[in-house]
Amino acid sequence: MVTAFVCFIATSWNGLNGAVAPRRSGDFRSGAESSLVKEISSRSGGVAAEDAGNTDRVRAGGASVDQVRARGAGEDIAQARSGGTDSVRARDGGTDSARAPVGDTDSARAPVGDTDSARVGDDDLARARGGDDAAFTRLVEPLRRELHAHCYRMLGSTHDADDALQDALLRAWRGLGRFEGRSSLRSWLYTVATRTCLDVVAARGRRALPVDLGPSSERVVPGDPPVADIAWLGPYPDAGLTDAPAGPDTRYEQREAVELAFVAALQHLPGNQRAALLLFEVLGFSAAEIATTMDTTITSVNSALARARKVVADKVFPRTQQLTLRKIGDARVREIVADYSSALERGDADALVALLTEDVTWSMPPMAHWYRGLEAVTDFAVRVPLTSCGSWRHLPVSANGQAAVGGYRWDAASAAHLAWAINVFTLRGERIADITSFIGPEHFVSFGLPASLP
Repeated sequence: MVTAFVCFIATSWNGLNGAVAPRRSGDFRSGAESSLVKEISSRSGGVAAEDAGNTDRVRAGGASVDQVRARGAGEDIAQARSGGTDSVRARDGGTDSARAPVGDTDSARAPVGDTDSARVGDDDLARARGGDDAAFTRLVEPLRRELHAHCYRMLGSTHDADDALQDALLRAWRGLGRFEGRSSLRSWLYTVATRTCLDVVAARGRRALPVDLGPSSERVVPGDPPVADIAWLGPYPDAGLTDAPAGPDTRYEQREAVELAFVAALQHLPGNQRAALLLFEVLGFSAAEIATTMDTTITSVNSALARARKVVADKVFPRTQQLTLRKIGDARVREIVADYSSALERGDADALVALLTEDVTWSMPPMAHWYRGLEAVTDFAVRVPLTSCGSWRHLPVSANGQAAVGGYRWDAASAAHLAWAINVFTLRGERIADITSFIGPEHFVSFGLPASLP
């Protein structure tokens, strides 16, 4: 029965995967302005659904599952308005004029624009305003990677981040004439990107992991199909992100701020609180700058920050993965990943169990069921991946600032090991405390991993 269950998952997921929208490169390096505008405009019609079953995020029915289904625009906008922080937003970035502080209690930072090294080159700015796409590319290219990471933190999906950044840069291109140079280009682009993401959050809602749906299962659940009408959190390729914070006053390092626990916690915040926390704690914006970005008062920003900090503190481990990984050391981390891969490839249950903590958890979005505790996880591992999935191959990778590995499962019809899941590990000491297996070959593309192995 378990074997049938695994084969059912493989068949069902391959069917879903065929409906996944093509990835978008978001590349502005076209040869002429007309090509640039055409390319951007083709992506400005909204955020693509990740699969055919996800085009309508607001559905009725379901008990615990329904609680985390993506919310419609009306509910999310109502929450944003209740916070008072993003009730009015210009779509294309507006100007970059300063807002006078009102009731500030948490804005003693110097504005980001005052110390930012990415000042606008006057010549390139003038050329870009005149329609020179190459000049515009030179302006935005140094900031593209960090802007993409910001969109991922806001939205919890690499695919959505691709689309949101594409849309934001289109808005910036069209609204460049309204950039007055009073702040840095970086600050202005973050304003445009944040507003773009807030529009997506209002329309689509938040993303979830299986642990958000309900309690864990004590034994293997046969016939656990992919759940297509949940907006699932996805993994993030962290290549290019530094360990350093974005500014001297920030609380989180760049890689800390894409860790799974942090990004998952952000999804429990309304859009306005999510944006305020990221701009302040991760990017070093002052409360006054955030108020300008979100068209609100500094008092409202501080209120949103206080609420957001409380939620995140309740859901994020006090010790980040960056601290754990630095303490263990790169060589030992590689050994742990290699030992996990070897255990699956050899079908060695004892070797796998030796790597796990007593309270280990294992989840596999888009499957709704998940497992907690060594007994339940061992039961699942022995009955499914170690004995019922055929042979495995693995390639190490880094995802969400954490140790990870791409898993490839044998497919007899293809006579090859096909991309199956990006497995992201949360370590506690030198043991694995959580495995999140993001099932689906589409995840491998953004990591630059091959679709198959011999």
